[in-house]
Amino acid sequence: MRKAALDAGSDALDPARRAEELRAEIIRHERLYYVDARPEITDAEFDRLMSELASIESLHPDLATADSPTRRVGGEPAQGFAAVEHATPMLSLENASSWEEAEAWRARVARVLGEEPSGYVAELKIDGLSISLRYEDGVLVRAATRGDGFRGEDVTDNVRTIRSIPLRIPESSPLEARGEVFYPRSAFRKLNAEREAAGEPMFANARNTAAGTIRLLDSRVTAKRGLAAWMYSIAESRKLPATQAETLERLRALGLPTHPHWRRCATFEEVRSAVDRWESERADLDFETDGVVVKVDDRGLQAELGSTSKSPRWALAFKYRAEEATTVVRGISVQVGRTGTLTPVAHFDPIVLAGTTVKRATLHNYEDLARKDVRVGDTVVVEKGGDVIPKVVRVVPEMRPPDSVPFAMPALCPVCGDPVVREEGEVATRCVNPGCPAMVREALRHFCSRRAMRIEGLGEKLVDQLVREGLLSDVASIYALAADHLSRLERWGEKSAANLLGEIERSKENDLSRLLFALGIRHVGEKAAATLARRFGSLDALIEAGEEELQGVDEVGPNTAAAIRAWFSHPRHRELVEKLRSRGVNFLSRQSRPAAEGPLAGKTVVITGTLPDVTREEAAQRLEAAGAKIAGSVSKKTGYVLAGEAAGSKLEKAKALGVPTVTWGEMLEILEGGS
Repeated sequence: MRKAALDAGSDALDPARRAEELRAEIIRHERLYYVDARPEITDAEFDRLMSELASIESLHPDLATADSPTRRVGGEPAQGFAAVEHATPMLSLENASSWEEAEAWRARVARVLGEEPSGYVAELKIDGLSISLRYEDGVLVRAATRGDGFRGEDVTDNVRTIRSIPLRIPESSPLEARGEVFYPRSAFRKLNAEREAAGEPMFANARNTAAGTIRLLDSRVTAKRGLAAWMYSIAESRKLPATQAETLERLRALGLPTHPHWRRCATFEEVRSAVDRWESERADLDFETDGVVVKVDDRGLQAELGSTSKSPRWALAFKYRAEEATTVVRGISVQVGRTGTLTPVAHFDPIVLAGTTVKRATLHNYEDLARKDVRVGDTVVVEKGGDVIPKVVRVVPEMRPPDSVPFAMPALCPVCGDPVVREEGEVATRCVNPGCPAMVREALRHFCSRRAMRIEGLGEKLVDQLVREGLLSDVASIYALAADHLSRLERWGEKSAANLLGEIERSKENDLSRLLFALGIRHVGEKAAATLARRFGSLDALIEAGEEELQGVDEVGPNTAAAIRAWFSHPRHRELVEKLRSRGVNFLSRQSRPAAEGPLAGKTVVITGTLPDVTREEAAQRLEAAGAKIAGSVSKKTGYVLAGEAAGSKLEKAKALGVPTVTWGEMLEILEGGS
């Protein structure tokens, strides 16, 4: 056997030659095991090969290479993830949930092309995290998440730990492959079993856990988690394959993993056959799938069909109906969220949906609860929306107990006891006491979360513990924590306390956009926070802005503007801002730009509709750099209305007021010095 021959001659080989042969042998066995599913040696034999290579590289550090299989074990924790601009956008897919919608997509494709496509490829839709891999001179040099489709995060160190992804491929020219990182069901069950045995909370679903695992700052933890990956496209190559089927075959020939269940379909009826087959058989697979991706096979036809700003016109994701189960409601409780919203929650007999046990589901708001008329004792149908979030679909009325009564929302907050309010025109009932313990706790969790201030280590359990201990009372109190506060807590020592305090200190330098999102202002999501930070440049400038000025910002409507003014006008929030300032939290935006003395200096521009080849946000940035002010509504003072596809009422108003309207092409001429 080849492995035995290597072992027999190992003493005669010099370290450099032995290391080279070991790397080649290990890479071959990784492909046999993870890509071809036909291993030749046992796990113990494979581990011995890895151990020998690690030993050689330890004794001779100069022999360690960037693509060595030993790099898969992970390194020291990272400080964060660098941003990666995608050369080609990683677009999302148009969805269809019925065969009628799928047929309508096929008809549009045929209409644009003037004929039926020559064939399609049907691929199972993997329920995981989109990833991009870049190889140069055959070596994996970068792996990035999808992010917003235009910019992702560099997660190379973590992706190196995924054994199904080769660190080297037989291709000298630059190549960028795209695919999905996911948790095999077997690996996810094993992970949860280990966490349960260790007394740790189990993860709810494989998809979210995969997304969280690939973004862990400590790649050594990622290495132990058992992630897998399948690739499905080539975004860059010296010579791109002519079809999607050839793309999948080339990926596999290069040693990149592709799932084995794709099928080329000569007709759309064959596509339907593939879709129907996997709807019934997907439960037997070792990975989560919620549908089938259908692609026009010919890449030339793909180019002819093109893409919208969000999705390619040549691909469709056919989503299967969410899995359903019947259970009995045993109770209805009310939760209080970080903005004070009261949310009814149904608690029912445990059921298994999409591979996980479900015991509760939110009922969203009182109107949703009243419309479905969910009562304690009711038999209800529950499904997982997108196979992720459980929800009560409907009540089975014929099984309702005769003594059941409708559920009534409380008049007082179930946590702090203050009266609740329901504002005119809103469906939500809210507690308006900013000091409500539930609101404080949820605000703290949100503030520390990955998408907000990203304070690693300050998770849900620790936040709850620190609130109980009286060490946290608002988000500013996070920055008053000291080592002696933490080290005296159960299971905490000096090192863990120092690590957390380092994370807290690092978060002070976050951009203003993160802070704005972290503050939890109603209607201010990540995108609006980034836009506001870039436009105003500092928190103080935003605080001083009036509602009319706020409404002039794209992404900010009347409700958002009013919510921002109400938040900063509250004395408790003003006090909070000053505490954050005194504790050194950054109030400035690194993305803000002073208005340029350019061709649009002094002009107000309103953007409406979908622009070709550019997002509205990207267009706004370019216009601002040329001196323009971007507004959200049209008035007589508007300089231009930039109108794209499906422009609506703003375009009509511009015409009525005599405001000049331009296309994106015409605007580019203005930016280049035209008129």
